[in-house]
Amino acid sequence: MDLLLLEKSLIASFIAIIVAIAISKLRGKRFKLPPGPFPIPIFGNWLQVGDDLNHRNLTDYARKFGEIFLLRMGQRNLVVVSSPDLAKEVLHTQGVEFGSRTRNVVFDIFTGKGQDMVFTVYGEHWRKMRRIMTVPFFTNKVVQQYRFGWEDEITKVVEDVRKMPEAATNGIVLRKRLQLMMYNNMYRIMFDRRFESEEDPLFLKLKALNGERSRLAQSFDYNYGDFIPILRPLLRGYLKICKEVKERRLQLFKDYFLDERKRLTSTTTPSNAGLKCAIDHIIDAQQKGEINEDNVLYIVENINVAAIETTLWSIEWGIAELVNNPKIQQRLREELDANLGPGVPITEPDTYKLPYLQAVIKETLRLRMAIPLLVPHMNLNDAKLNGFDIPAESKILVNAWWLANNPEHWKNPEEFRPERFLEEESKVEANGNDFRYLPFGVGRRSCPGIILALPILGITLGRLVQNFELLPPPGQEKLDTTEKGGQFSLHILKHSTIVAKPRVF
Repeated sequence: MDLLLLEKSLIASFIAIIVAIAISKLRGKRFKLPPGPFPIPIFGNWLQVGDDLNHRNLTDYARKFGEIFLLRMGQRNLVVVSSPDLAKEVLHTQGVEFGSRTRNVVFDIFTGKGQDMVFTVYGEHWRKMRRIMTVPFFTNKVVQQYRFGWEDEITKVVEDVRKMPEAATNGIVLRKRLQLMMYNNMYRIMFDRRFESEEDPLFLKLKALNGERSRLAQSFDYNYGDFIPILRPLLRGYLKICKEVKERRLQLFKDYFLDERKRLTSTTTPSNAGLKCAIDHIIDAQQKGEINEDNVLYIVENINVAAIETTLWSIEWGIAELVNNPKIQQRLREELDANLGPGVPITEPDTYKLPYLQAVIKETLRLRMAIPLLVPHMNLNDAKLNGFDIPAESKILVNAWWLANNPEHWKNPEEFRPERFLEEESKVEANGNDFRYLPFGVGRRSCPGIILALPILGITLGRLVQNFELLPPPGQEKLDTTEKGGQFSLHILKHSTIVAKPRVF
C-alpha cells in the first residue's frame, strides 16, 4: 500500500512539473521578457547563479546581459536595473507601479508579513505608517531637538577613548563604543532613554537580539527555500529560530521600553511633562485607532535595524577610509581647524559649512553604500519597463552601487577621492538629485532616515578627526576593507582595530 501511494505521489509530482513547464512556456510566449541566462524547469537560474545575489555578482551579469536583465530564481522573477535612466523609471516615473515591496520567508517573520513601514506593500497602510513615523522621527524639527544629544554622545565617546591607554598604542575596536553611541542617539529619540555603558545588561541583551536578527535576515543561506517552495520544508529549523528571535525581540521592546514609557506618561502631569519622544506620538496614533500595538512594535523593529545599523556601517566605512587615506584625513583635519579653530568641537550646524567634510561623507556613501541594491521594489500588476514586459509580483532590484561606481559615469570610481564632489561632481547630492548617486534611494519609497544619518555622520567623523590621529594598528599599513554583503546590506567584514592618538591643543 505504501509503495502504491509513493508511486501515485511520484506520478502526480511528474504531471505537476510537466504542467508547470507548459504554463511557463505559454507565459513566455505572451511576454516580451528582459534578457538573461536561460532558465531550466523548476530551478530557473538558481543552479547557475546560486544564492549569493550581492551587488558585485549582479554587476557581472549586467555587463553580460545589459542594463536590465531577468533572473528566474525558482518561482520568483528577479529583474535587475543598472542604469540611471532605468533607475529613474522604477523609482520616480513609474514610482506607483513599482512602489510595492517584495518580502521573503524570513522577512515575513520579522515584519509580521508587512505590518511595518519598510516592507509593507504600496497602499493605504504604507501611507498611514509613513505619515505616523515622519513627524516624530524624520523632520528638521527632530534634528534640532535632538542634535544636542548627538553632540553629547560623541563627546562621551571622545572622553572614553582618551581614557583608554591601549587606544593610543595597540588600538581598540572603535566600532564597539560607536555602537553604544548609535543606540543612544536613536533610543533618545524613540524612548527618551540611554544606556550608560557597553556593559549595561539591557543593552547587551538588545544588541545580541538585534545582531541575531540581522544575521538571520541578511544571510543568503535561506534563499533556496524562498525561491523553490518544494524545498521549504528543509528550512523548518531555520525559520523556527527566526520566529523565536522575533518573539523575544518584540517582547523585549514591549516589556522594557513600550510598556515602561506608557507607565511613565500615565503618571506624568501636564505641569511636569517634558518634550514628547517619538514613541509618545506613535502611541497617540494607536490610541486613536489608526494603528494597533503590533504596528507600534514593528515601527520599533524598523528603527532598530534601518536607522541604527545602517548609520553605524557608514560611520565604520568612513573611519576605515580615513585611516587608509591619511592625506585625506589630514586635509579634513585642516578644514576643521581652519574653520572652527583647533579644539573647538564641531556641532550639527557646522557640518553644512564644511565642504570637504561633506565631500568625505558623500564619497563614503558612494564607494561603500550601506544598502547597495536599495530595498527591493515590486510591481503588484503586470508592467512595462524599457520596452519589456515585467510580470506581476516581480522583485525589482536597482543596483545603486553600480550606478555610483560605473566607470562610464564616474572618473576612477574605485578610488576613494572626496575631491570629486568638489570638482566634476560638485552638484551631486545624497538626496537623489542625480540618478547616478542614490545612497538613500529616491521617490516614494526612499529612505526618510537621510535627515538623521547625514548630520550624525558629520558630527561623528568630524569630532573623531578633530580629537585623534586615526591610524592602523602597529605592523599594519592599512585596514582590511573586505566587504561583507547580505540580502540588502554592505558592511565591513572585520571590525577593525584602530589606533586613536589624542591630539594636544
